[in-house]
Amino acid sequence: MRNTNLAFAVVFLFAAITACEKEENGDEVGGMNSRYNDNESHNAGQNCMSCHSSGGKGEGTFTVAGTVYNASGSAVSPNATVKLYTGPGGTGTLVKTIEVDGKGNFYSTNSVDFGTGLYVTLIGKTGSVSTMSSSITTGQCNSCHNSSNKITVN
Repeated sequence: MRNTNLAFAVVFLFAAITACEKEENGDEVGGMNSRYNDNESHNAGQNCMSCHSSGGKGEGTFTVAGTVYNASGSAVSPNATVKLYTGPGGTGTLVKTIEVDGKGNFYSTNSVDFGTGLYVTLIGKTGSVSTMSSSITTGQCNSCHNSSNKITVN
């Protein structure tokens, strides 16, 4: 009985410590995050948070999500990188880095403090950079960026 209680205490302590840990890229351990080359996402171009929200039918509650297209907007642009900064044009503090998956989608369930607004810098797989000149206060990227206003990068 004593060994069982000790084993339970060790497992509980480990779970409590790792629940608040962060990985090297700043993501909370256990969060859902898109990754380069992954092909598990779906519904490119749609507002991800229509389903991936509190009480929604999608798995996980996304805090940031969207789809990246090539410069002409004719095809998705996989394996790009989305960075959120406190200042425009990649200035200020880097708040979050999100990898774009193999289907051109990016998402995260980890918490993001948008404060009074964050600025988006998008880095294409070729190294090209695209920035938003205005700040965002929500991570629902495809709610504004749709078939006529796509997120694009080379």
